[in-house]
Amino acid sequence: MATIDARDDHRAWLLESAALIRAGQFDALDAVQLAEELEDIGTSTARELENRVGVLLAHLLKWRYQPERRGASWEATIKEQRQRILRLLRKNPSLKENLEETCTDAYSDARLIARRETGLPENTFPQLSPFDWQQTVGDFWPEEHT
Repeated sequence: MATIDARDDHRAWLLESAALIRAGQFDALDAVQLAEELEDIGTSTARELENRVGVLLAHLLKWRYQPERRGASWEATIKEQRQRILRLLRKNPSLKENLEETCTDAYSDARLIARRETGLPENTFPQLSPFDWQQTVGDFWPEEHT
């Protein structure tokens, strides 16, 4: 089997590495590159969670601070992101360990997204998230801010 360099064709290299593992040809593997790839997959999954939480938090902010614009689209986005987040957590339970931190980190992005999408001043939205992580991923619907 010809060795493929991950830099030349990443997908082909992954498939070749999988075939080498299945064949028990461990000494033919690029173990360092394979270890880096596995770490990247874990990082990518955590990044996906943070991005989804950011989108969800932005929509929760929009829901609270622009009640007159609430509609089926925002509701569907909130429900979809929650569903996808819960599925991601179910398939990757270790992500739950840092969920509070993930929500905190994603909130700064959420404020910017909400600012951009609502046209409201950034200081409309609190510096710290008004939603805890249980509310964020749970079945919580914020009321209008008073």
